[in-house]
Amino acid sequence: MDARIDNLEGRDVRHPHYTIKIDRFSTLSETSVEKYSFCYFEAGDYKWKLSLYPNGNKKRLAEKHLSIFLSLVETSSLLPGWEIYAIFRLFIYDQLRDKYFTLQDDKVRRFDAMKTEWGIPNFINLDKFKDPSNGFLVDDACVFGAEVFVLKSTRKVDCLSMLEEPITSDYVWSVEGFPTLTADSYDSDHFIAGDYKWWIRLYPRGNAEGKGSSISTFLFLDESTLPPETKVFVKYTLRLIDQINGKHFEINYDYLFARSDNNWGSRKFFPLVKLNDVKRGLLLNNICNIEAQVTVLGTVKTM
Repeated sequence: MDARIDNLEGRDVRHPHYTIKIDRFSTLSETSVEKYSFCYFEAGDYKWKLSLYPNGNKKRLAEKHLSIFLSLVETSSLLPGWEIYAIFRLFIYDQLRDKYFTLQDDKVRRFDAMKTEWGIPNFINLDKFKDPSNGFLVDDACVFGAEVFVLKSTRKVDCLSMLEEPITSDYVWSVEGFPTLTADSYDSDHFIAGDYKWWIRLYPRGNAEGKGSSISTFLFLDESTLPPETKVFVKYTLRLIDQINGKHFEINYDYLFARSDNNWGSRKFFPLVKLNDVKRGLLLNNICNIEAQVTVLGTVKTM
């Protein structure tokens, strides 16, 4: 027999990831069973199942052929939006020549919640399959196999979940002895907003382009309180409290905080000249009050 039959190509024995031998194939084909699924096997950390249509998959117009399909099973534990990319080959064994025959199609197939099965409806003509000289059905026994190569997915999916009732927390930091502060920056105590810890960082003489002319203020997230592969979407206000007139100064922000991006604010938050103007009431008895009003709107999880 040639190395090809019904577009199948033969190769010397190298056992596939999974093989199944069927004894008394004629009995199976004469029953009313249209499709027979074998036990699952594992490849690429996933579970797969081989299914055989002994008289062809009639829904796929494959009468007079043997049909064979591969399915991904036990997917309930996978994350929402999952996709698995794989190259697979389905085999039939030539018992006379000790060769496996397969349809050489190395296309990458995508398995997802909408399509968990791929296969070959017209895998081999039944007359050629049953011809003893071809070696596929010998003494009413046959052997099938499958190879599955799972490709590492580089796909990234972010899922934003908005809170039905956003959580708001207020925190006021009294910075005492403001005119005498000498360090480059100061941090407030931690406070809670949502399930996370936060703090305010103040640069009393400014930072970067604000240095020497403005105060700089930033909101920081304590990244240790953030679960892995999670970001938190926040609306917040940093406010300078007017202790005399009630005319506060504030800047509003919307920001997505992450472990690798855990702070945001303004380098030129408020001019030092105006802050030191006693009439404005922002600096009273050498005390400057900075308020953070933080509203947690939702979370983003990477899948």
